[in-house]
Amino acid sequence: MNIIVVGLNHETAPVEVREKLAFDGPKLKGGLDALCELSEVTEAVILSTCNRVEMYANVKDKERATDEIKDFLEKFHDIKSDDLGRSLYIYNGSTAVQHVFRVASSLNSMVLGEPQILGQVKDAYEFALSQKSTGVVLNKLLKKAISVAKRIRTETKIGAYAVSISYAAVELAKKIFEDLSKSSVMLLGAGDMAELAARHLMNSGAKEVIVSNRTFERGEELAKDFKGRAVRFEDFPSELDRTDIVLCSTGAPEYVLVKDQMAEVMKLRKNKPIFIIDIAVPRNIDPEIGKLGNVFLYDVDNLNEVVDSNLGERKKEAEKAEGIVDIEVDTFRRWQSSLEAVPTVIALRNSAEEIKKQELEKLFNKLDTINDSDKEAIEYMASAIVNKLIHPPTAALRDDIEDRDVLVAMIKRLYGINGEDNEE
Repeated sequence: MNIIVVGLNHETAPVEVREKLAFDGPKLKGGLDALCELSEVTEAVILSTCNRVEMYANVKDKERATDEIKDFLEKFHDIKSDDLGRSLYIYNGSTAVQHVFRVASSLNSMVLGEPQILGQVKDAYEFALSQKSTGVVLNKLLKKAISVAKRIRTETKIGAYAVSISYAAVELAKKIFEDLSKSSVMLLGAGDMAELAARHLMNSGAKEVIVSNRTFERGEELAKDFKGRAVRFEDFPSELDRTDIVLCSTGAPEYVLVKDQMAEVMKLRKNKPIFIIDIAVPRNIDPEIGKLGNVFLYDVDNLNEVVDSNLGERKKEAEKAEGIVDIEVDTFRRWQSSLEAVPTVIALRNSAEEIKKQELEKLFNKLDTINDSDKEAIEYMASAIVNKLIHPPTAALRDDIEDRDVLVAMIKRLYGINGEDNEE
């Protein structure tokens, strides 16, 4: 019983290689079926995302299984061995278990702490279950990986700090406005990043989105997506007195809003706070506007500073998460080690039961006049004696000890257990 991981990710392979090895659509079922047909593989799961392709397998022999899986990847995806060899990583034993736990917990992701990978691991496991490609070992491994990821989410703040500009904008908005459900958003221009931030704000409860774009028809299309309304670009300043959050990314070569205009807007707002995010490069909002009272103006550099600071906080939380992973790997290792003794425990009990059965038959053959009630009493006593005699060795086999293989061999010899036959 050996757990191995064979895979590649964003750190080891460029996107053109990851694309070639992706198990998308019908390829996933075909790939999993082919993987399970390999002579050394007894259980298998395939995880395939845009940033990684990994095979988790329980195998008979680590070296032979690794060679088989490499060969399978080359043939299944028609890829050169040199390209594959430079990109693959291979883990086995406790290192493989640690890797799976780290992947599920987003400690091995391109964006540290991102939540999507846990769902992808769940999907991969559920698909493998549906195809009956897992057994005792991988079922335990994947269930444990999912529970470890949930524990890390609960006990650390690894996902609590925004590490993208669009999410950082939302986090800042939440600090300025306690209740986003009372806030309206203006999307000024149609830049991708500003649009994404607007979607995050709507998902966080913002009540309305106003879209103002130089091309009015494009503005109307976006407004429909947001179930909001469109205003002509030249009219957007007249909407600012009723807008709480402005996301600006117009692509204009000059400022579209200057300090004097904003000063008039703040009079109409009666100095009510407004949050302006200028994502455009070059900037579209006059930086002097930020000097006005209750105007919170952030540009790309400001947001990047927030992101960098938050990423630092996530890295601190990741250190705590790594400690949790280490503890859970050790727990899994102890469970896995205990499985190695199971065949011997079963063989020992079977041997004891067979001896009990034979001796009872001899006794009952000699006692022709014994009634059923006495037979039951004698059988009960015999079972009790057997249980008490085999309890110490079976308990010792289940303990987490070093040199378990020595203990297994000793018990087999002491009790006359044929290892190969009984383990089969």
